[in-house]
Amino acid sequence: MSSSGNPIGLLGGTFDPVHYGHLRLAIEAHEALDLDHVRLIPLHTPGHREAPIATPATRLEMVRAVAGPPIEVDACEIDRGGTTYSVDTLMELRDDWPDRSLCLLMGLDAYCSLPAWHRANELLDLAHIVVAARPDTDHQTHPGLDELIGNAHADSVTELHDSTAGRVFFLDIPLLPIASSDLRQRCAAGRDIRHLVPDAVRDIIANEGLYEA
Repeated sequence: MSSSGNPIGLLGGTFDPVHYGHLRLAIEAHEALDLDHVRLIPLHTPGHREAPIATPATRLEMVRAVAGPPIEVDACEIDRGGTTYSVDTLMELRDDWPDRSLCLLMGLDAYCSLPAWHRANELLDLAHIVVAARPDTDHQTHPGLDELIGNAHADSVTELHDSTAGRVFFLDIPLLPIASSDLRQRCAAGRDIRHLVPDAVRDIIANEGLYEA
């Protein structure tokens, strides 16, 4: 659990499989935002995309195998079961930390599609949104994004510490160009994914025969 009053980072995903891109994002965000820690939250069943290949239990096992300070694992969505919605998770975490700054970490693709998320208008009431991308990155956005975000843009990390929720901050950090979909394709083709995922994850994939053609 947290040991300071600093914001807590939240990074959700299928983690099918978890890879160094996820872990570096967590580390970079932890350092750049002066977070207490970052919680990896594997989802159970996505609401707007195809189901993961690995089971919830296996994906949770992979994430737990690579966790360590400042990265922690939160199994709340796996334990809750059913279709995963971020707003429900944030409400649950708010019960645990009612007065704490929560920073929901996401990539640019997720941010640009934010208005299509379930109960998207409630997200900023529950957490800050931190986008791992330059603010001037050219990307096609959902037509309702500007209305959803409004005047929430933050200019400094301090704003994330001074309030518990409600701000959008663009975090310009290096991202590793690794995708879980590409890793699954490599496994299906019999190619080695060494140095793209931690050895513990590679061992789980090999032992369970995951992603084989």
